[in-house]
Amino acid sequence: MSKPLRLLLIFLLIDAVAVGVYFLAKGSGSGADPTKDFAWTTLDASYEPVTELEQSIKTDYEEKGLLPFQFRNYGRNAAVLKKFRGSKLVGAGVPVLEMTFKGLEDWAVVDIWIKGEDNREIRRTVLYILHENVWKVADSGRLVD
Repeated sequence: MSKPLRLLLIFLLIDAVAVGVYFLAKGSGSGADPTKDFAWTTLDASYEPVTELEQSIKTDYEEKGLLPFQFRNYGRNAAVLKKFRGSKLVGAGVPVLEMTFKGLEDWAVVDIWIKGEDNREIRRTVLYILHENVWKVADSGRLVD
């Protein structure tokens, strides 16, 4: 085998290994669903909130007469925030969130799933922020895959 042909084969072999390693690394980390480890919790009149945010959500939805419903609280999960598509923020990171909402003390992303009496379902993802020691809805939208 001639020297140029041998060098070409070695080059192609190294490239094939590099491409394989790239796709293995990409498939194992970034493609993982950050929401899969969070379970749905039913919030009804007897539910005892674990956090101040859950208490705020319970009070708000109780006043609106929307109990019971299910929710998933992702908390301060930056990977979930990147998947959030709202009316104000789309795929934002934590620095963008902090610049958008001055005086931000805390934040959380929560999925809410309401099944109405007429078998109508409402499912939305809400970005809550803690500002001046009060939890407020900052944006509403959905999570994209």
